[in-house]
Amino acid sequence: MKKIDPQLTVEAKAIVALAFRNGPIEDVHAGKTCTACAGNPEFSHITDDEMKSIMKAAVNAVYKLLWAREHDRETFRKQMRLAERYTSRWDDPDISNWNTAQ
Repeated sequence: MKKIDPQLTVEAKAIVALAFRNGPIEDVHAGKTCTACAGNPEFSHITDDEMKSIMKAAVNAVYKLLWAREHDRETFRKQMRLAERYTSRWDDPDISNWNTAQ
């Protein structure tokens, strides 16, 4: 059985929080639910412009974090500690269906 690396778990949650959770997706999430299309996968729930904004912000944030991990370890550690404050109760990664040799 594959084992989860605890440090990578912390980093993965922190990167997701810093790249997605605290980005433009929060603006989309904060809006009112559409009663006509809520839960219906047949309808798009965000616009193309919203999706583009979310992805651009995420790529920029992940790049910044990865750059800091390689070039400014102290800043990276500070970011990880900050994000860990509100991700410690998040679910751990589920690697049970991975098809890679580890």
